[in-house]
Amino acid sequence: MSVSIVVCLLQLEYPQSYAIWQRQYIVDGQWWRVVTGHFTHTNHYHLLMNLAALWVMTFIFKPQSRSLALVFIASSITIGLLNFLTPVQEYAGLSGVLHSVFAYFALNEALNGLKSSWLLVAGIVAKVSWEQLYGASESTAQLIQASVAVDAHMFGVVVGLLLAIGRLKIKD
Repeated sequence: MSVSIVVCLLQLEYPQSYAIWQRQYIVDGQWWRVVTGHFTHTNHYHLLMNLAALWVMTFIFKPQSRSLALVFIASSITIGLLNFLTPVQEYAGLSGVLHSVFAYFALNEALNGLKSSWLLVAGIVAKVSWEQLYGASESTAQLIQASVAVDAHMFGVVVGLLLAIGRLKIKD
């Protein structure tokens, strides 16, 4: 719930201008944008889509707050840094982190014996593979009034899967 409040507050123009992921500002030393950029959005439709996805995932996976927070933090930092490998100059939205959260909890369930969760893992991998090959839905881009950050989605899935595998190794 606290993530939802932060995301809503960062939709306001003044705080958003100091939070959005902007390459040049980060290079100039505004390092916090690596994380805070994920919590900004291009418009209210973008915000509502991301919040709905977050709420659905927490309903489906019922994660412990600590696990969810760790995945959020690790994913935000990692995806925010990996964005420098792309030509993107400005980035807003929680979708990369949400892809990481979904991949993490789906693989975690699958590795812990819930066989149906392998379908979720396969589905998220197929989705980001499709986006890498064919791009994102044009209707989504129009709705959010921005290009869909398909590379952030891919980074998110990779980070989420690696975190789940790392968790499994730590448990052993």
